[in-house]
Amino acid sequence: MGQLADRRILRVLGKSALVTLALFVVLGALGWWGLDTAFIASGLRDDLASGAQTLRVLIAGVIVLIGVWLLFRLVAIAVVQFFADEVVAAVEARHYPAFAATARPLGWRAEARQALRGLVRSVLWNLAALPVAVVLLVTGLGPALVFFLVNAVLLGRELTEMVRLRHRDAAGTPAAAPPAWQRLLLGGTVAGLLAVPFINLVAPVIGAATATHLVLRRHAEVSNVGGVSDAP
Repeated sequence: MGQLADRRILRVLGKSALVTLALFVVLGALGWWGLDTAFIASGLRDDLASGAQTLRVLIAGVIVLIGVWLLFRLVAIAVVQFFADEVVAAVEARHYPAFAATARPLGWRAEARQALRGLVRSVLWNLAALPVAVVLLVTGLGPALVFFLVNAVLLGRELTEMVRLRHRDAAGTPAAAPPAWQRLLLGGTVAGLLAVPFINLVAPVIGAATATHLVLRRHAEVSNVGGVSDAP
């Protein structure tokens, strides 16, 4: 949190927010076009007396809102993963100079592949959880808890993985992972922040910075490397 005013962090926040919003504008435009096509095919588009135009606008608006709610965390994490190296590098430079000197940046192609793999994995895991959520609909809170747990596990994995890969050894083996409970706590915290309007734009960056602290503190324990700050 203390580094949110860092210029490097602010640049990532600006870029990731703009790209995320641009993607949703494109998705909204495609959704509108699809609905328009469907209404034309059904013959309702020109039937003004039936109120079809108003209905079309309302349906499009509802679909866009639902799409934003369902897809925001997936898109936001995929986007920030693409810019993750800048966040991680900023945290390393301030708190872990020894590790900053030995880091192995992935490069934009590897970052793009990593972001795509993370996005596909998130979609598949959420689809796999869907039948369980449907069964638990009668409980009221069951589906929300299922998706929260699934995304907490996913986010904890994805956020720490991108830092571990940056500190892989010569053989390509990633740095040691933090304990499972820390990854789950990280993922759950970020998943909760992603549900809060406006804060959800900052949440992936906070998650990436926190993951850097968790991974490099664990890496320092395993490799006995100094240069770790006393920051909490």
